[in-house]
Order: sequence, then structure tokens, then C-alpha cells
Amino acid sequence: MDGWMDMDCKVTRLLFWVIVLSSSCCTCSGGQGVPTVRSASSRDTQRRAVEDMLERLVPGRRLEFSVRISDTSRSSSKDYYELGSLRDGRLRVVASSGVAAAAGIYRYLRTRCATQYTWSARAMRVPTPLPRLEKVVRTTRPDRFLFYQNVCTPSYSFVWWSWKRWEYEIDWMALHGVNLALAYTGQEAIWRKVYLSLGMSQKEVDAHFAGPAFLAWARMGNLHSWAGPLPSTWHQQQHALQKKILQRMRSFGMIPVLPAFSGHVPAAIIRHFPGTNATRLGQWGHFDCNYSCSWLLAPKELLFQRIGIAYLREQQQQFGTDHIYGADTFNELQPPSVEPSYLRAMSQAVFKAMVAVDPQAIWMIQGWMIGHNPTFWGPEQVRALLSGAPRGRMLLLDLFAEARPVYPSTASFYGQPFIWCMLHNFGGNLGLQGAVEGVNLGPYLARTYTNSTMVGTGLTPEGIEQNEMIYELMTAVAWSHTPLDLDIWIREFTVQRYGRRNVDAELAWIALLHSVYNCTDGRENHNHSPLVHRPSLSQTKDLWYSPQDVFQAWELLLKAAATFNGSEIFRYDLVDVTRQAAQLLVLDLSQCAIAAYKEQNLTVLKTISHRLLVLLEDLDKLLGSHKAFLLGRWLSAAKAQATDAYEAQLYDYNARNQVTLWGPMGNILDYGNKQWAGLVADYYALRWKLFLEVLAYSLLHHKPFSRHSFNDAALDLGLNFLRNGRNYTTQPSGDAITLARQFYSKYRPERTRLTASTC
Repeated sequence: MDGWMDMDCKVTRLLFWVIVLSSSCCTCSGGQGVPTVRSASSRDTQRRAVEDMLERLVPGRRLEFSVRISDTSRSSSKDYYELGSLRDGRLRVVASSGVAAAAGIYRYLRTRCATQYTWSARAMRVPTPLPRLEKVVRTTRPDRFLFYQNVCTPSYSFVWWSWKRWEYEIDWMALHGVNLALAYTGQEAIWRKVYLSLGMSQKEVDAHFAGPAFLAWARMGNLHSWAGPLPSTWHQQQHALQKKILQRMRSFGMIPVLPAFSGHVPAAIIRHFPGTNATRLGQWGHFDCNYSCSWLLAPKELLFQRIGIAYLREQQQQFGTDHIYGADTFNELQPPSVEPSYLRAMSQAVFKAMVAVDPQAIWMIQGWMIGHNPTFWGPEQVRALLSGAPRGRMLLLDLFAEARPVYPSTASFYGQPFIWCMLHNFGGNLGLQGAVEGVNLGPYLARTYTNSTMVGTGLTPEGIEQNEMIYELMTAVAWSHTPLDLDIWIREFTVQRYGRRNVDAELAWIALLHSVYNCTDGRENHNHSPLVHRPSLSQTKDLWYSPQDVFQAWELLLKAAATFNGSEIFRYDLVDVTRQAAQLLVLDLSQCAIAAYKEQNLTVLKTISHRLLVLLEDLDKLLGSHKAFLLGRWLSAAKAQATDAYEAQLYDYNARNQVTLWGPMGNILDYGNKQWAGLVADYYALRWKLFLEVLAYSLLHHKPFSRHSFNDAALDLGLNFLRNGRNYTTQPSGDAITLARQFYSKYRPERTRLTASTC
């Protein structure tokens, strides 16, 4: 794997991108864009939103910033900001929107004050007086939009959030330049009212909705009923929360994307309307039809328009509109027919219901299914689906474009505008990963592609609060007209992150940038480490980087630790890189254990088993030293939504199930895995202990290992975890730097030993 770092290979990959994606490049983009969509918020409202944000960022100092939102009614639709220092020392900010002003302020804070605003910490180091700018800085965004969120993000990350956490996130969005974002919270309250108006009973409505942690897939028709029902208090809380979210997003000038009807209906609708023309779709995600196999109305079925119009009218009355709506009919679902005429009719039906309520409607649709199931979605099928709305009235998300862009194989989505997106994360997993070359080059190549219909860039992770560097990079690229020099950028990133220049810290990040963050093989970022997956005799060592680079970065960060002892954000990074090193050690030790079993060496197997289990114990202790790696925070946030003991139990079950079994019987086992203190000790370590004991028993009693018997026992272990009733701490324990040093001293020699192939 070290060869990937070779300069010749880097040049080869660069040429690959240029040749494949821009074999017919031009210097300007063509195609028809999205009709002008502007925020309804006044310039004064947007200015006040930015000033209020400044008060939250740097309390008592907002008067040191002069913010003005310009009149953009006759100007380009692309955001811009202009920064300059006034004679009295204030920073003058003139921008096209509240979002652009916030992005300009964040650029100033990063580049002039060496600060960052991230998920793990808010490192506000703003000197007095403000550093002066010697000249005016003006930047215009190369595209109209910077989009944010995946349909799955509300389940993997947002599900248990309070308004306080949402307020922090919307500030993060504004500072990073997000001007278009999903706003899917609280929609079940609207659906509940619509379903009741159609004659469904409250019991039938309750039986249909999935539990809070699985609503993302219920909304797309993948699931129903699983881990529910939703209490009435949930509807009330989420409805009220959505109003706050929308008000704050709109105040910055953001465009919230609200949901629309995609054609999926509860089974009770079929019973209440006999003769309804509908198709029952197939199973999804290893769930049987008790929880999947949703009903999809035929496009010409009269109920399609009745339900779609009723929902959008009620939603518009409750939440208003910004004219862009999301609806995904076939997300990882096989359509009932391959015929282009059917797919076109279905697309037309979805859009028809939108424009019946909102003549200005624009339909946002994920392009994930095109790349996910290319066998079904051939050129005729894709073209038919995308022709269901006039050009410019659909907005496609090229969801995984940093690794597997769809626009080149669809002639830029056959003329419909699209947003180039970085998906990056699956399942909210923790694990260092990124495709920095794709992120840096991809938007530029898509923008200059022949007859490109690209209108923006996007962040579409399934889960957030991980790999903060790659999101800082993507949002920087979103404001750049040309690719960045990554080596220069990462050095600047390090200074901004920690507040001062440090050679060891810079070298650590350079090592990570060119290895673990430089995945070029198009793989999905699932954490497949044996640490967080059910043990198996057939596991393989499949890495896209050299582990030595991670261990080098770990050592360099520890050298820098004395300098940054007081930095919360540094402590987060140190724990995260140590966690990655531990993950690699688990991979090596687990392979040694399996080799010992296959060689029938019981003595070595027992020795390796002890070392592996002690390592997991030490890792759990290390993770417990930082708040970002605590299972207790996830479970506590879930139970905080409850108004009684029943709800607390339901929400606790939802939270535990999503990060472990993902279904009643491990249906999508470990997809949502997390390396959190508490989860490592009481789930992953116990599962490994069970596996190693079964292997030892097999050798001792000369009985073959039964994979099925072990899997059944591991499932029981998971079910027990869901019911263990244990309260996990929400407060970190121990000093992160001290524990990381101890971990290094203990396990760096282990790595040297394993590298020498002497298990």
C-alpha cells in the first residue's frame, strides 16, 4: 500500500480524473439551471441573524463587526462577500445574503484569528483589537448552492437533538456557507393529520410510523412500523422544533427543502380504499414484510394526487414554503416496472402533486439509486424518470460524486440541473477516511464538463460529528473556482485548528492527508474494522492506506501534546487518531488469533486472546476521556425526549438498536457502528470474548467451529445489550492526553512486534 504515496501514482490518478471526467471539457458551463429561488427574508432580518450569531460566537463583541446585506435583486444569483477593515478598527462585511456574510466572517476568523468552529469544539481565539485587513477581500461563490444533509442524517445524527444543539448546527451551516438544506423534522405530525383525514384510525396511524431512530427509511418507503409507535408527544415536540429550525434557517437566507409525497402509503390506506391501484414492493435491508414491502400507488391512481396535494397544503399551512421539495420514490427499491413509460408517469405524478399546490415547485431527488443499481437504471430508465418534470424543475443530487460521480454517464443528468455532492460517511461510523483528491478536483471537473448543468456543491453524509477535516476541506473547495494546493491548505488548516504553528502537528496532518484521507478506489466509507463487526474466520485485511502513516501521525501528535495541552479540539484529534491506531491493532491481533486457530495452536490463541481483550478494555477507557466518544451521551439525549417511563424505554431501545443490531434480528447488523466508551466494553469486547472462547473450546474439544451457532450466540449477546438497562456516563473521565500517552507506550511496541510478523 505504500506505493500509493509515490508521486508517479499521484500524477496517474490526477490524469485519470481529468481524462475520464473531462475528456470533452470546456471553459464555460451550459444547460438550463434552476429557476431563481431567493430567500423571502428581508435584508434586515438576515443582518440581524448574523449579528445574533456573532453574539453567540464572541459574546459582547458583535459591535466590532459592521454587517450589511446588499440588494441582490438585480445581481448574479451566486453568493459573494466582501471584507475590509474600517478606520475605527471594525471589520466591514458586505454580502449578498446572511449566509454569505457568515461565511465571510468565518474566513476572517480562520485566516486572521486562527480559529475553527467545528462539531467537536468551538475554538474562538479572537484577539483585541481585531486584526486589520490591509486590503479589501472579495469572493464570489462559483456555484449557486452549497447543499447540506442526506435523507439519513436526521436519523443517524439529529434524531435526539434539542433546540440548543440545533442552534449550534445552524450557526455551523451559516459559517460554512450552506444556503440550501433539508428540513425534514416534524413531518410525521403533518402525515398523521392527513392520514386521519383519509379515514385511518389513530391505532392504524401509530402502527404505520417507525420509531424515531428509523424515520429516515420510513420516509423513503423502505420501512414501516419498526421500533414504533411514535407517541403523540413526539409529534408535538418535533412539530414545535421544526418551526424553530425553519425560522432560524430562513433568517440567514437559507432555503430549507421540505418533503413532498413520493407515492408510498400505509397498508391501511389500501384497506380503506378497496380497489386502489397499488403495488406492494419487495423487501428491503433483510427486513421481512412485517416491516418492509411498502405499498406504492400507481401513477394514474386518483389517490396519488389527493394525498400528495393534501400533504403539501397542510405542510404549507404549518411550515410555509421555499419552493424546493424532496421526494425519493425508488431509494434502494426496485420499481414495479422497467418500462420507461411507467417511470416517466410516476415522475410526472410526483411533480404534478407539487405544482398543484405550489406552481413554483422544484423537485429535489437523490441520484443515489442510479449508481447503486446500474443494472436496472440504464440510460432509458434514467432519462424517463428525469423527463417527468420540465428541465430546470428537477434538482438532482449526485450523492457520492467524490468517488462515483453519476453525471458523466448521464450526460449531465440529461439536462436537469444537479449538485455535486460529497457523501463521505455511511451509518455515522467513526473511522478516519476521505477521498481528498476527488473532493478537491471533482467539483472543478464537473463544473467545466461539456454542457454541464451543475449548479452547486453539497455535503451529504449519512452521519456527522466525525472526520472534521474533510468537511472543512469540502466547504473551502465550495468557495474556490479552481482546485486547492492540498499541502498548503492542510498546513493552514492545522494552524487554524490549534491556534498556532507547530511542525509536529503539521507533519501529522500531512501524513494523514496523503494516506488514510486519500482513498482513491471508490469504496464506500463503512468502517469494516473487525473491532466493530461480528468476528469471523474469513475476515480480510483490506486497507487503502499504509497503517504506518497513522502510527507516525499518532507519534507526532503526542510530540505536540505539551504545546496544545489546553486545546479541547486537539484532545479530540488525539483521541480520534489513537482510536484509529487501536483499530489497526485489533485488525492485526484478530488475524493472529485466527491464524493460531487454523494452525491449531491453543497456547498462542489464548495468549493473543488475552492481549486483544486487554486492548479493548484500554481502548474503552481512553474513549471515555472525551465527551465525543461516550455512548452515554447518545442514550441520555434519547431519554431526554421522553415524557414518561414508557417513552424513555422506547427511545432507549431505538438508540441502542440503531448502533448495534439495526433491526429486530440483526437485519443490517453493525451498519451504524460507533467506537464509543460503553459500547466497546459492553458490546464489541464481549462479542470478541465470546468468539475467542468458542475458538478455544473448538480446539480443546476437537470440535469444528460452527459459524451459525456462534452467530446465534452473538445475536443473543446483542439482544441482551439492548435490555441491559445500564446507565452510561455522560461525563468524560481521565485525562485524554495522559491516557493516549499510556496507550502509546503500551501498544506501540505491540505494533512493532506485529509488523515483524511475530504474533
